[in-house]
Amino acid sequence: MSEFLELEARDGVRMTWNVIPGTKQDAASCVVPVSAIYTPLNPNPAIPVLPYAPLRCRICRSILNPFSVADFGSKMWLCPFCFQRNHFPQQYSAISQSNLPTELYPECCTVEYMATAETGPVSPPVFLFVVVTCMIEEEIGYLKSALAQAVELLPDQSLVGFITFGTYVQVHELGFGLLPKSHVFKGTKEIKKDQILEQMGFLTGKTKPTTGGRIMAFIGGPSTEGPGSIISKPLSDPIRSHKDLDKGSAPLYNKAVKFYEEIGNQLVHQGHVLDLFACALDQVGVAEMKVAVERTGGIVVLAESFGHSVFKDSLRRIFQSSDSDLGGLSFKSGYQVRNDDIRGRVGVALIEEKLVQHRLRWFGHIQCRPPEMRVHSGRLKCADNVKRGRGRPNLTREESAKRDLRDWNITKELGMDRVAYLRSTAPRMSKFKASLDLVLPWRSYQHHDGQMRLRSTTISRRWVAGSGSVQELITGFDQEAAAAVMARLVSFKMEAEVDFDPVRWLDRALISLCSKFGDYQKEAPSSFSLSPRLSIFPQFIFNLRRSQFIQVFNNSPDETAYFRMMLNRENVANAVVKIQPSLISYSFQSGPEPVLLDVSAIAGDRILLLDSYFTVVIFHGITIAQWRKAGYQNQEGHEMFAQLLQAPQEEADSIIKERFPVPRLVVCDQYGSQARFLLAKLNPSVTYDSDSPPPPGGDMIFTDDASFQVFMEHLQRLAVQ
Repeated sequence: MSEFLELEARDGVRMTWNVIPGTKQDAASCVVPVSAIYTPLNPNPAIPVLPYAPLRCRICRSILNPFSVADFGSKMWLCPFCFQRNHFPQQYSAISQSNLPTELYPECCTVEYMATAETGPVSPPVFLFVVVTCMIEEEIGYLKSALAQAVELLPDQSLVGFITFGTYVQVHELGFGLLPKSHVFKGTKEIKKDQILEQMGFLTGKTKPTTGGRIMAFIGGPSTEGPGSIISKPLSDPIRSHKDLDKGSAPLYNKAVKFYEEIGNQLVHQGHVLDLFACALDQVGVAEMKVAVERTGGIVVLAESFGHSVFKDSLRRIFQSSDSDLGGLSFKSGYQVRNDDIRGRVGVALIEEKLVQHRLRWFGHIQCRPPEMRVHSGRLKCADNVKRGRGRPNLTREESAKRDLRDWNITKELGMDRVAYLRSTAPRMSKFKASLDLVLPWRSYQHHDGQMRLRSTTISRRWVAGSGSVQELITGFDQEAAAAVMARLVSFKMEAEVDFDPVRWLDRALISLCSKFGDYQKEAPSSFSLSPRLSIFPQFIFNLRRSQFIQVFNNSPDETAYFRMMLNRENVANAVVKIQPSLISYSFQSGPEPVLLDVSAIAGDRILLLDSYFTVVIFHGITIAQWRKAGYQNQEGHEMFAQLLQAPQEEADSIIKERFPVPRLVVCDQYGSQARFLLAKLNPSVTYDSDSPPPPGGDMIFTDDASFQVFMEHLQRLAVQ
């Protein structure tokens, strides 16, 4: 899959099918939806930044791209989307085959524009810290220390606000050093927005309505007052669990979700992001606040304490990364997709819809043909003639562009249904030799230095149809992207559909896929085989069935909401690590090497390094642990053992250094209590009822779950029927 990785590194795009099925029947039998996973702010320093405005088609407003056809003689270019011929402006008068503008180079599928009229004026970034004070003194001390470090790392031109809340809400004015001043509001009293604006003097012109802002909320406990409360005040009342939510016995849940949904709508309307830092041993309401965080594209960090490295290092990394043009925060951003048949999206986004001149506009500017369009606003099933959206209709392009907020490295999934488009435009598509051109976001965002920028990505994929297309579809299958899409899709269905059985749904999808693309003789399971392009996909599905995205047992609603939010916002590589963790072995016999995610990988003289994204585990075999406790690594003549202990620690440090949020590091020994962090992720090929015991120094897993070998036997038997 090296070619897919190269495309992702360059443009931030991975597609499940890089050869598109051209008929409705072919698309349906492929099981895995035709989808594109796009990272809008893909950190690629090679992306050119152009100091002028983009050149757009005068009909569909698509941006000049490498797939446009240029006529150097007449100084005109052909739009690959609406086939409109457009004149090059005067500044392109010197264009020729040997003197191409940057946008037409084949390797420049992604470009960025700055200092343009349509991106808007330079504005300073705004940070509003909202801090809970109902915590023990030790936790407040940890939080004060972390915030002091964060403020020191803010860009110099930043505007900073500070709010604390407990029983009362205090809005502090930071311009008074010796004589602190704050506005105080009673937490139990409902106050209208206009009252707040008038009391604080915002109506006199002290606010910046067009400036992007980030509201960073630091929560150390559950809300017990007001419409956003998730639990009553008596300590005897238990906090809601997954079972309570399933049975509908959590009376405050729906009310709180509706409250935070309204908050999210207001934030989007104002152009602000809500970032959530939830640090407590118990739940704080992440499941309820999820809608507001996702709707604004905010950051979420979940930790046990404000003194934990997961919180402290993650907060520090946010502002340290703002030194980079592509790795830092962005503000007041939205994206616009130009394509003739976008089916839907599973991820974090807010859709605005507007029918103007027979074109449907999302996020202010997405052109489509309404009779052929299926509109989905966060839902996968919707009648063809139903339009769903959030917020106010009939917005101008400038108003709509302000409504969708994004931050760094949020990844979107766009699902495409090509059928109606290909049928209706086949004669015109013939001149492009059956290719698919898709402009993925023209994405405007406010850089941390205040400069508005616009990024455009254009990709092209060919499509095939007919009986001989199966092998071509296989060559274009990206099994890692497919695993990420299926994980997002099943997680969404678990939240949106009543009585949905995720394991059964995944099993049926995998059986159908293997029946379609497998090589076998009917009713002969032993003859079954899969192409290398699909051979790892069943293993991804096996681990997805056992992952925290599907299995909610032993996880709180807050943890489940956090895991799914992080799945929706990460790129393919990170999503795959969450679904199927990586396992590396360290031993005297060989250097570091990947091993199967199986209990058979455990040995007494081996160190294992597990990366499951949220947790990094260094696992010492029993013999290694005994030598370490005896202090052999500190004795002369045992330098090799000291190096063996140090190698996985260095690799773990490098993983932690590159990841956000910072993962939890667990160092454990075989048969120790924390060994469960590793054992829970391993394939149970050896259990307590296995026919043969584990080898000396090995281990077993006490579970009744089926192993991957049994899973594959059932899959082969059902696929060939």
